[in-house]
Amino acid sequence: MKKLIAAALATTALTGAVQAQEITEFRLGILGGENAQDRMASNQCYADKIAEALGVEVQVFTPADYNGVMQGLLGGTIDAAWMGASSYAGTFIADAEAVEPVLVKQNLDGSIGYYSIGFARADSGVTSLEDLQGKKFGFGDPNSTSGYLIPSVEIDAAGFSMEPGAFFGDVVFTGGHEQTIVAVNNGDVDAGVTWADGLGNWEDGYNSGALRKAVDAGLVDMNDLVQIWQSNIIPEGPFVLRKALPQDVKDKVTELTANLWEEDADCAYGVAAGDAKDFIPVTHAEYESIVAARRSVINN
Repeated sequence: MKKLIAAALATTALTGAVQAQEITEFRLGILGGENAQDRMASNQCYADKIAEALGVEVQVFTPADYNGVMQGLLGGTIDAAWMGASSYAGTFIADAEAVEPVLVKQNLDGSIGYYSIGFARADSGVTSLEDLQGKKFGFGDPNSTSGYLIPSVEIDAAGFSMEPGAFFGDVVFTGGHEQTIVAVNNGDVDAGVTWADGLGNWEDGYNSGALRKAVDAGLVDMNDLVQIWQSNIIPEGPFVLRKALPQDVKDKVTELTANLWEEDADCAYGVAAGDAKDFIPVTHAEYESIVAARRSVINN
């Protein structure tokens, strides 16, 4: 991976000395999905490494919802973020020149995809979408790929109307993945959706994703939950950088991130929300289908 990234960055090395002085701080945005304190803790080591590489202070922003990060990138108040595919698509639709995707998480099996997972309490009697007629279904954030966009499209296409009261008794937003998991576990909603790589064991919350983070945090025992639905595979969300950043800054942050699993696996685990193989190069082409899906939802 180091050789691959080094080769990709070679053409921009000569401009670094001048451009390195063009920023006085670097601003890292962390999407919602878990509480702000845990997001900060999971990414502080990463922020420290960026600060050391760039020689400037790194500010970490943890907005309450996905839109906060999207607006920060669009407005230039956030420089980089790991995004969900849908939040990236929404940012691209708003301004195609705002950000560029540079890296994506590679799973342990070499894939770069994940799933939206529908789940309920094991003692609820709910084992499928059919069992949710007249019941409350929880979704995370309107800008979440696995927490709303993909399940809303696929579940509706499967014949279960997403209009509250049409099949499900109610369809509600909880605010994020962690909130959905807690709401299902506490019985506040009858079922919910979240994200996971679909690899490994259910009782561990799979290898990576929101369920794994919830297990690691001691929020849930997976034996108390049951999976009731799974989406088609979704492309992992990208790590994006503001296009307007100096090229040498983009190069240094990209290289550092690409090498994170090799140089500090514990830090990479927090950034990736669980076990993964690597962070590898990605382009906009990987997300064209998500952009199309998001446009279709907007137009409807």
